[in-house]
Amino acid sequence: MYQDKTLVCKECGQEFVFTAGEQEFYAAKGFENEPGRCPSCRAARKQRNSGNGERQMYAAVCAECGAETQVPFQPSGEKPVYCRDCFQARKNIG
Repeated sequence: MYQDKTLVCKECGQEFVFTAGEQEFYAAKGFENEPGRCPSCRAARKQRNSGNGERQMYAAVCAECGAETQVPFQPSGEKPVYCRDCFQARKNIG
């Protein structure tokens, strides 16, 4: 049904192949537009948009075991914060 297509990257101007498999994936996801950038430019753009690639972590104390931990959000103090082990244990219970 799908056939490989050669497209031109709007960022670097290089040709790249939009494979039949990629086209099928795009269709399954409901994407209506073909990619405008080659895989290299897409990866570079994604890296630029994600900042330095590292997630900011915040210090917290686990409400269950009292251990110091790091979490990917700034605790407000309104809700309990759990370390990874206690969070997983609570998640498996409920």
